[in-house]
This record gives sequence, C-alpha cells and structure tokens, in this order.
Amino acid sequence: MLDIKLIRENPDIIRRAIELKRIHCDLDRLLAVDQRRREIQQESDNIRNKCNELSGQIAHYKNPKSKLYQEMLAKGRGADELKAEGDALAAESATFKQKLKDLESESAAVGEEFKSLMLTVPQVPSSKTPVGRSDADNKEVRRKGEPRKFDFEPLDHVELGKRLGIIDVERGVKISGTRNYLLRGAGSLLHQAVLRLAMDTIIARGFEPVTVPVLVRDEMMYGTGYFPGGEEQAYRCERDGKSLVGTAEVPLTAMYGDEILDESQLPMKFAAVSTCFRREAGAAGKDTHGIYRIHLFDKVEQVVICRADDAESERHHHDIIANAEAVLQALELPYRLLAVCTADMGQGKVEMYDIETWMPSRKSYGETHSASRFGDFQARRLNLRYKDSKAKANVFCHTLNNTVIASPRILIPLLELYQNADGTITVPKVLRSYMNGLERIEPK
Repeated sequence: MLDIKLIRENPDIIRRAIELKRIHCDLDRLLAVDQRRREIQQESDNIRNKCNELSGQIAHYKNPKSKLYQEMLAKGRGADELKAEGDALAAESATFKQKLKDLESESAAVGEEFKSLMLTVPQVPSSKTPVGRSDADNKEVRRKGEPRKFDFEPLDHVELGKRLGIIDVERGVKISGTRNYLLRGAGSLLHQAVLRLAMDTIIARGFEPVTVPVLVRDEMMYGTGYFPGGEEQAYRCERDGKSLVGTAEVPLTAMYGDEILDESQLPMKFAAVSTCFRREAGAAGKDTHGIYRIHLFDKVEQVVICRADDAESERHHHDIIANAEAVLQALELPYRLLAVCTADMGQGKVEMYDIETWMPSRKSYGETHSASRFGDFQARRLNLRYKDSKAKANVFCHTLNNTVIASPRILIPLLELYQNADGTITVPKVLRSYMNGLERIEPK
C-alpha cells in the first residue's frame, strides 16, 4: 500500500508504475473516491458544528429559567412564540442529524471502496529495475560456476530418484494427487541436510531463528501483499478466515504488525524453515515432470525489517542475496543472478532479483531463489512502524525477504549434477556431516 498523499501529488508516477507492472488499477476511480471521501469528512464536520450550535440554542428555548429565555421574555417575546422558535430549531437540527446519518452511511461505503482500490495500487519500481513485459525481459547480472560436462549420458532426477529408491512420485500422487511426492531414505536425509545447512549459514550471519505458524489469518495475507490477487494460489480455510502460507515471509514479516518499534531495535533479521503450500493455479500442463513445480515444499526464508532509508534497505537487499549465494557456493552448484523486470516482479516490490541454478534435465537454469525489497509497501498494510529519532515521529519500516534454500526443488540440481556413471550420487562434502558421514547414495 502507498501513501494516499503520494498518490494524489504524483498521479503520473503511479500511472507509469501501473503501466510498467501491467497491473489492473483504476487510478481515476481511486482519486475520485478519495476526493468524495474528503468532501464527506468536511461536510460531516460542518454539520456536526452546526448541530452543536443548534443544540446550545435549543437548550435556551426549552429552559424557561435560563438567562437568555428571561431576557427574550423581557423584550416582549411570548412563551408560545419562543416555543415555536425552539421547535423550529429542533426540526432544523433533526434535518441536519438525518443528513449526518446519511453521510455516515455513505462514508462507510466510500471508505470500503477506497480501501479496496488502495489495495490495487502498485509500488513504484526502482529506476534500476529493467523495463519489460515478461520474464523473457529479465536481465542477467552475473554467473557463478560452470555447468558440468558429462562423459556419460546423465539421468534426470526422477529416474535417479526412482532407481535409488529416494523419490517416489507415484505413491505421492496416490496419496494426495498430482504435483505431490514422497522423499524416502537418503532422499529425505538429503532434503533435511540442505535445510539444516541453510539454517546454520543464516544463523551464523546474524539472523534470529523463528519457528512460525503456517496457517495465518487473512489479515496477514493482505498485510504482506498476497491478497487481493493471490487467493487462487493459496490453500484457503474459508470457514476460519485463514490460509496456509506459500512462504514463511508472511508470518515473519507480519509478527510485529500494529506495533511501534524503537529505532534501536532495527534492523531486525529473522529466518524460519517452514512447509510452504501452493495450489499452482494456472500451471496446468506446466512443469508436470518431477519435483520442480509442486504443491508443498520446505523453505528456509530470511526477512529483514529496517529503517525507512532507501540506501540502507538496498544494502540489506544485496546482503540477503549474498546469503543465498553463500549456500549455493558451499554446495558447489552453478547459478546465475537475474534482475527481474517490471512486469514480472509483482505489485508490492521496489526491486527484485532471482537466482537460477543449473539443472541438466532442463538444459537451462531453473529458478530457486527470489529476493525482494518492498520499501514501506508491506509495512503500511501491516501498520508496522518505528520511532524515528531524527524526525521525532512514527515512521513506517522497510521490509525485505529472500529464499535461503527451498527443497526439494534444490534437489534437482544436486542429484543431477552429483550423479555418477553407475547411477549413484556423490553427497556434497558440505552435507556429509548432516547425513551421518554418508558419502554416496546407492541403491538399497
């Protein structure tokens, strides 16, 4: 959510953001509703003042003992005349009160429409963000590592997992339907190992580990920007007004909502490993093979809450990207960093980068991480503020997040790049201590 004052004063900038992000937002209607909202407030204030004035006058006409009443009698005004004037003032007051009641009813409707329209306004992208119409326009920033060249015909992760007995898609589908799976034996151990490596790495870099709920109130989904618009991607518990989260970003960012932090508490850095749920609505027929696009997975997420300073939040953005890169480098996986273009970055983001890791079976890089900075977009929705010592005021925080690791998707490059000609998998050295010293995954 943006500041309405910013929207009023810079409509052309907002129109440009709407165009660049290709987001549906009726800015003209928003501005008209905002204008009517302010008019109603002014009219209501005027009527309340008039009603208070009339109420004072009526009190004198209704009280024969009042000084003003006695003065009017002394001037020759009759009691019947005064009663009639008092009744006329009371009728006028009743008319104003009814108008005020009508305005209050209109104000409620206008307020709801205003709130709904405000939730559609996109964040203004950074000038550093590439302009584009789809993910094809994302720009490569750098690459690290070289894809492996095999001297044998490599297998994909599904065939490897099946032969080794560590991935069981067939029984996962039997249990829960399409885009589900089982990880078994060393596959489950490998999955847990990468999550533990990621958590150990991020904790060593100063992030506080948090265990979070994955079923959250709808207010938290709106607060972090996943609603409105993302309802079809979420597993909803409508009866309870809750949703299963697609990322620990939601509870981590929302946990200080409606609070005012002390500036000395910032920056706050949190990390959580959680199960994530995504319906993958609209992905029918896309990436159906294997464990690339699935309904549930585990992810280590990092979140930063910092001061409302663009330069500071940009530094944190590059830091959280470096954290994710450190894990990939420890796993010795080749990857590339992409600057995400305006149309592919989503509503609330100022700037966004993706990390894609090389996956031999796809013959290309596949997305494994997303790093986003939001400015105060999420904080305004969550009413997350801090006491600014210089401004002597309460200011909305800036928020950022990034994947540290997500599994089992990361198992695709791990299994495929570390496979051997005999179909076994060499366990990366950095993971062996998490797998009881196991060096090679072999058929049972």
